[in-house]
Amino acid sequence: MVELTQGITVDPSVRFGKPVIQGTRVPADTVVARIAAGMGIKEVAEEYGITEKDVYNALNYAARRLAEEQIWVTA
Repeated sequence: MVELTQGITVDPSVRFGKPVIQGTRVPADTVVARIAAGMGIKEVAEEYGITEKDVYNALNYAARRLAEEQIWVTA
């Protein structure tokens, strides 16, 4: 198991190596997608049996990944 960022881990034997909430099998992208779909932080936490801090950790992970992304545009 490798911790990618606070509270987000990856392990080849868990969810095929997708980033998950630490100590769970809940994929980080699922948490972020639920927020994007309009669910509240507390609602997502309750739905997946995780803490609100876990939800914020997933959002932070997603933000960091987007910040690292490079897009090449040609004219």
